[in-house]
Amino acid sequence: MKKIDLSVQVSQTKWHELFGAEQLAAAGHIGTHFDVMNTTFDLENTKRSGKIVDVSGVRERDIDISDLGATEIRAHDFVIFHTGFLQAVGYGTPGYRMDHPQLARDLLRLLIEKQVSLIGLDAPGVRRGDEHAPTDQWCADHGVFIVEHLAHTVLQWQAAGQRTFAVYTFPLRVAERTG
Repeated sequence: MKKIDLSVQVSQTKWHELFGAEQLAAAGHIGTHFDVMNTTFDLENTKRSGKIVDVSGVRERDIDISDLGATEIRAHDFVIFHTGFLQAVGYGTPGYRMDHPQLARDLLRLLIEKQVSLIGLDAPGVRRGDEHAPTDQWCADHGVFIVEHLAHTVLQWQAAGQRTFAVYTFPLRVAERTG
């Protein structure tokens, strides 16, 4: 299977723009990253079986359990949601952080019950606004890491569809950061 880099490319200009304007940037929340909160990243997570779910047609509501369709989720999977949002709106644009798709709480509960290891999407988070950080912490408390700002999810969907694929995650080990 073709190798696809899912990390968003951040230009030097965008880096300076975001680092100066965004409080969270200093905590490691620029570009593709996972939210570790106060949890240690298990090195077993560096290679996981991936599943991708195309939810690019979901608008005007939360992404919910019914949107999983026939996707079979197993323990330790890395479940990626292709929303099409990053591609449509563009990373770091004014509307990007505020109006992104979000996962319904019942879907997040199901993924935690299934003991997935990572949840990723091509958007700034699984929940918006004041729910963002507490939801990330709740997931981390249950051993699930949220990976934000994934790029090229449409290419991954086109390449894999419903098939399982390998996902390699290579974190930076930066002290005192939450992302």
